[in-house]
Amino acid sequence: MRDQAKRVTILMADDDDEDYMLTADALREALVANPLYRVKDGEELMEYLLLQGRYSSRAEAPLPSLILLDLNMPKKDGREALKEIEAHAHLRQIPVVVLTSSDAKEDVAQCYAIGANSYIKKPVNFDGLVKALRALGQYWFEIVELPDV
Repeated sequence: MRDQAKRVTILMADDDDEDYMLTADALREALVANPLYRVKDGEELMEYLLLQGRYSSRAEAPLPSLILLDLNMPKKDGREALKEIEAHAHLRQIPVVVLTSSDAKEDVAQCYAIGANSYIKKPVNFDGLVKALRALGQYWFEIVELPDV
């Protein structure tokens, strides 16, 4: 991967421990070696991004270059978090990839309408997840130019 991939941080917002572990394993399998951080709900996502609560510095909460966002999380769901991200000029530059189990047409349309850059339905098996994350890694870390946020 290009030099840019070395400095790209991924932040995953997902409350499901198994989904997080599978995604982390699939990223490694897909040879996407970027640092991966995790938050478990939309409130924690916003605290991380805005350096609030237990996230007091960029040393412990590096600003991500890409956010993987689940929709169905406790406290504040992914849709609410996406709206909040879009409301902050310095955060809306960060690409948000919705990675969720929902394939409801309303969810897809709503997420794009409120600022999602991509929408991926979580594949049902590990090989499918590896394939999807390999394509995601190639696109976001090798093909497109990401802004310095």
